[in-house]
Amino acid sequence: MMQDTVGALVPGSSVHIEGAPNGPLSGLTFVAKDLFDVAGHPTGGGNPDWPGNHEPAKRHAWAVQVLLDGGADLVGKAITDEVSLGILGENVFHGTPVNSAAPDRVPGGSSAGSAAAVAADMCDIALGTDTGGSVRVPASFCGLYGIRPTHGRLELGGMMPQAPSSDTTGWFARDAKTFARASAVMLAEDIPTELPDRLIVAVDAFGFADGKLHAALLPIIERLGELVETIEEEVMAPPGLSTWARAQRTLQSHEGWLTFKDWLETTNPAMAYSVARGLATAAAIPEAERDWANMMRQEARTRLDYLLPPNTVLCLPTTPFPAPMKGLPINQTDPLRMQIACLCTHGGLTGVPQVSIPGATIDGLPVGMSIIGRWGTDAQLTALALAMENSA
Repeated sequence: MMQDTVGALVPGSSVHIEGAPNGPLSGLTFVAKDLFDVAGHPTGGGNPDWPGNHEPAKRHAWAVQVLLDGGADLVGKAITDEVSLGILGENVFHGTPVNSAAPDRVPGGSSAGSAAAVAADMCDIALGTDTGGSVRVPASFCGLYGIRPTHGRLELGGMMPQAPSSDTTGWFARDAKTFARASAVMLAEDIPTELPDRLIVAVDAFGFADGKLHAALLPIIERLGELVETIEEEVMAPPGLSTWARAQRTLQSHEGWLTFKDWLETTNPAMAYSVARGLATAAAIPEAERDWANMMRQEARTRLDYLLPPNTVLCLPTTPFPAPMKGLPINQTDPLRMQIACLCTHGGLTGVPQVSIPGATIDGLPVGMSIIGRWGTDAQLTALALAMENSA
């Protein structure tokens, strides 16, 4: 049995399922966030009153089955922020997994346990989910490769939903080679050798982030520049990053309320204050605000479609700063969450694929650089991440 050295796995859970022999991922291990069904085990969702805590799943989630069929061994179920509604990785019921790259800091959420397990070398790959940043943020905070795939590209069967118009399955790895192996299996597509030839630097995103961050990421930008033919600077979000964030927050929160409404109203579950507050606020979002957010979503999609023709990638900081300290009060974490959202909500808003690449630090703390491509270019982004590691 794998030893959980960082509190990454669901307390009391014990899972070990061998993958298919002689697959492309044979010899590798993975954990699955506790939003994915694993046959014979309950899906807890990070909350003691979630219905999945009580009944074992009858079959594996699609993503779990794909990795098993690829030859990887499943070795655990990983802690998630409560019903995936969190971005820092602190769960009042299960605790905060240790961020091995910064033990006094949060791991990032809501795929906290998945990222923590990979960062601690407990497994090679981990499944997470990303609705508003829940793979990208922990990848940045823990110094990992992480992907938010093109929205709608992968099946989500057996994965607990939050906001269906933004939900995706993602994954983590410590190194680009393993990340590429997992990506080829999950995407059912060979990783190409041809790389993009044009790079756009999102100047508004870099301007929004921590003052030290541009200097920390500059070597990664320079390596990217050596792999493409042209580099340009552009504004990613002309209405403002905070405006895009407001639109995504409106849509995601309302869909989350619809997803959990019946459960909340019929069972009155135990729930952390910050999570309950968010759902109660979402219930009161007026239709006019939702209509505006849907219009802004269309504008954002049009903008990225314009910025990202074929063979073009855009780069920006994955998060505006490294991982915050653990255990901060809500009046300090609320503004941090808002700032994080400003660099993440384009994913759920537009559906484009994004890969977070490690390799930079601020005062010894990891922070990721992200590359974004047009819809369906997930494998090309993976190829670029692999080429960057090979060129380092």
